[in-house]
Amino acid sequence: MRHRAPLGLFDLDNTLIDLDAALHVWAEEFATERALTTEAVDWLIALDRSDLPHRETFFGKVRERFGLPDPVEELWAAYRRRMPHLVHCRPEVLTGLTELRATGWRVGIVTNGTADNQLGKIQRTGLAEVVDGYALSGIEGIRKPESELFKIAARRCGASLTGEGWMVGDHLTKDIAGGRAAGLRTIWVDRDTCSDQDHQADHVVTDVIDVIDAIAILREREKPRHETGAEDGRGQITR
Repeated sequence: MRHRAPLGLFDLDNTLIDLDAALHVWAEEFATERALTTEAVDWLIALDRSDLPHRETFFGKVRERFGLPDPVEELWAAYRRRMPHLVHCRPEVLTGLTELRATGWRVGIVTNGTADNQLGKIQRTGLAEVVDGYALSGIEGIRKPESELFKIAARRCGASLTGEGWMVGDHLTKDIAGGRAAGLRTIWVDRDTCSDQDHQADHVVTDVIDVIDAIAILREREKPRHETGAEDGRGQITR
């Protein structure tokens, strides 16, 4: 039987890149450009963290709050143009993904968001050069947690979901529940250090670097239990 390369799929925002930090910079720029108060920055950040279903809803509330004349569509388009210039991917993340691929892994990105915004982030941060493929909801017309987006990402990486596959992300519904429904094992990047929260992830980390450093070793360590059908434990990965 031909060996199947293991697959590692990663979420983009607040997993591979720190979107929260970029959002903070954007909020400060937005407030300065429109002569808003410093309290406006805090309000924008709090609104972002309220997990609204779509950015158009976000900018509808922003427009109403500050009485802006700009149409929602223009505010949203300006945000999409700016955000790829504000996000960064740490060098150690790029190096880690490169090394993971060098050990035989297929590595991909699966993310929700508009094509221009998400593709701009992937390209400008250098992530496009260190992964095998990616699937963007804005291109495919399918959003996580739908399983089909994970299938597309796997296929773009030259892999499938029937082999040894992992999904890594920070969102318990979109990434963890979605990944599990697609047949993947999952690693939750718990950025708020709330690992006591109820979840179905196989493992929990607080930084994606922990995943990149440990995932190959973790796979080999757990392989005997997985193959014998023993119950998988959920554990904390530490560096």
